[in-house]
Amino acid sequence: MSEKLVSRRDLLKGTVAATAAMATGCAWMGKVGKARSMLIADSHCHVSSTWYEPVETLLFQMDQNDVQHALLIQYMGQVDNDYQARCLERFPGRFASIVMVDTTQPDAPDTLAKLAERGAAGVRLSAGTRSPGEDPLAIWRKAEELGLATSCAGGADQFASDEFAALVEAVPDLPIIIEHLGGVKHRNNPDPLYPLAQKVFALARYPNTYIKIPGLGEFCVRNMPVTDFPFAKPIPPFLEMVYEAFGPARMMWGSDYPPVSGREGYRNSLLLTMAQFEDKPETAVEQIFGGTVLALFPTLQRSGDDLDATRFKP
Repeated sequence: MSEKLVSRRDLLKGTVAATAAMATGCAWMGKVGKARSMLIADSHCHVSSTWYEPVETLLFQMDQNDVQHALLIQYMGQVDNDYQARCLERFPGRFASIVMVDTTQPDAPDTLAKLAERGAAGVRLSAGTRSPGEDPLAIWRKAEELGLATSCAGGADQFASDEFAALVEAVPDLPIIIEHLGGVKHRNNPDPLYPLAQKVFALARYPNTYIKIPGLGEFCVRNMPVTDFPFAKPIPPFLEMVYEAFGPARMMWGSDYPPVSGREGYRNSLLLTMAQFEDKPETAVEQIFGGTVLALFPTLQRSGDDLDATRFKP
């Protein structure tokens, strides 16, 4: 199947455009009106034959929304990565597999090496993951040695800790991708100065850290009763804080499909989040919504991609 690139005009046409217009106003629509090709990659999706949904349902959402690539993130508790490996074989170049291993086992580093040989591009670890034996960072160091990236789960308190900062320092050549906005949510940041969020986002001082930005439903308060724009305003400034701290070259959008279907839904998680960057350069938006993923996971480059993704630098 040949890929197609989506322009902002095409992406937001029709009823989608109306939704975005209600959310952000005419200024955003004027910006979208510049027909600019953009390759979109989703950094956080789950697929399975036994939990969540099979890959075909993810492909439906991606195709409906002109998303060309996605990272398959193994869900918590699952260390059988065969399904994701088969997805790579069935749809070469469209997905990258981020696996999980049983890190409580002493042979976990060897298991990870075998998964990398089969095509795994990264490993999912938790902020508190430590290996048994003499080196508690053995699994992290193995990922670094193999040239993999890590997708890192955890809560805001964990990411804000000195212990996690020390871990990041210990593996300077390992890309550590902080999931879900570092666990930052409105409810755990009641102080208007957002001290916890500031401490999490201060991890940007380490050049090997990256961060996933989710749909607004992960950190905003839902409007009740429902209105045209689904979230209470003002929206917490976390996306702007991340932009200032990490910059677009270390940010990546992730839908969190399929759990996002229980929040605002796949399309809204893309469009309403993209709309929050209406005042940013188009090159920055391209980076956040595709370029950073493509730079870190070059196996996603395919002959069908008409954009030169090599220009995106991590």
